Parts: sequence; C-alpha cells; structure tokens
Amino acid sequence: MAKLKVLFEQKGLEPITLENFTINKSLLETCLENNINLHHNCGGVCACSTCHVYVYKGSESLPEITDREEDFIDRAVSPTILSRLSCQCIVEDIDAYIEIKIPDQTQFLGE
Repeated sequence: MAKLKVLFEQKGLEPITLENFTINKSLLETCLENNINLHHNCGGVCACSTCHVYVYKGSESLPEITDREEDFIDRAVSPTILSRLSCQCIVEDIDAYIEIKIPDQTQFLGE
C-alpha cells in the first residue's frame, strides 16, 4: 500500500509516516488531511510557491513537472533539483513509497 514519509526542516518537528494514504490526491491534500501543516496561499492551484517540498524518494510515482509548476518553483525559497509543488504531485500508484521534506515554514507571514 502507498506510504508517505514526511520530514521537516523546521526544528522541533519529528518525521511522520503515513501508511495506506488515499491515492489520486495531491501531496498537499494528503498532508492537510493528516494534520500536517503545509502552507498553500493560492489554495493549491499552482499559482504560488508556498507548498514547495523536496521529493527525496518516489518521484517516479508522481506526474512529470509542468512548465507552469517549474516557473513557480523558481520563485520558491531555496529550490533544488528535488523541488516540487505539493499541490501538483498527484499520487496514483497504490504501491508508491514517497519521501518528502517540508522546508522551514516559519519564513511565511502568520507563522
């Protein structure tokens, strides 16, 4: 069954592993449904970069990055080759193992 391991850059937050999470949803939706705080100023429609994550494992289980997503990733804080917008990462593979890291979100207003 699908498994998602969530690591955090922010100090004081321990890794979380979600087993058997619902597929055909974005990583953003999965995080929010499991009480994992992940900013999403645009509401998850690929119009900002606040839901930026690093995908360490399982990228083959995610759709390819689009030009639009790549444009917004360029605006994210500290993007790397592993960067994705979690709102655009729909998990469709029931056997997926995905490992992500959520960047420190204290940099955003209201945090």
